[in-house]
Amino acid sequence: MNEYTMPIIYGVTVGTIARALMLRTDYRQYPTYLHGKVIHLALGFIAAGLGSVAIPAIMEKEFTAVTFLTIAASQFREVRNMERNTLAELDGYELVPRGNTYIEGIAIAFESRNYLVIFTAFLTTFAYIVMNWSGAIVTTIICFILNKKLMSGSTLKEIVDISLSEIYFDGAGLYVDNIYIMNIGLPERQEEIKKFGMGFVLTPKNFDVRSTIANLGQRQAILHDVSVSLGVFRDSGTPALVPLIKRDLDDGRIGVFILPQNQDPKKAAKIIGAVPVLENAIRMPSESKVSKKNRGV
Repeated sequence: MNEYTMPIIYGVTVGTIARALMLRTDYRQYPTYLHGKVIHLALGFIAAGLGSVAIPAIMEKEFTAVTFLTIAASQFREVRNMERNTLAELDGYELVPRGNTYIEGIAIAFESRNYLVIFTAFLTTFAYIVMNWSGAIVTTIICFILNKKLMSGSTLKEIVDISLSEIYFDGAGLYVDNIYIMNIGLPERQEEIKKFGMGFVLTPKNFDVRSTIANLGQRQAILHDVSVSLGVFRDSGTPALVPLIKRDLDDGRIGVFILPQNQDPKKAAKIIGAVPVLENAIRMPSESKVSKKNRGV
């Protein structure tokens, strides 16, 4: 043992714990299987080790040893590819798929969390060496708080108003409020939809949100989360019973048509509100140079 042994052990331990806290199973039910968790915990341990040994390497003037962090970055990019490929394969067997935009967002999150582990281990090891264990504990608490904050993104309830709306047929046309959803010609399918169908209208709170909720990937994420949480009244080979979201072209509202097995409108509204705003779907047309120039900014 030498002067760096305890700081490195502390940094690796804290970094691994940080990864374990960030690896949680939620309503999306991923990752649930044991081996998937083992893979991510092992990668978190490796990331924590890389972050911990960086400070001793620098203090011993072994600057070439720090270059292995660039190798780690390329390896963690493979984590994103692994998650993307796995979820894309699984998505083909979902009754209501996640969609490519949602999958890409999940894959990016898995990659970025390894980098958070590296920074956590790096900072806690540095604090242990400079300020001893008391400073390391304070740094650990700060890192855990920052990790939790960085993990939590925006949700739909922050950018839209969600209201329950009646679904009805006008001839063969299915409507949510005044938003056309699809054409259903079979009377028996119409009866099933009247019995199990539920409609919501999402009204954007500002102009930028119109473009965000118009994104097809964001819409698919809504349908997937609701269907996973409440179940869905459909099976393969029943295209008339597919949940859909359509847009009102006049004001940017979207009509959400779902077929939940759990007929609880309040719970459905909460689930829709908790759907994450996908980073790849966010659009801010008001921030463009043309829009700013017209506003005199």
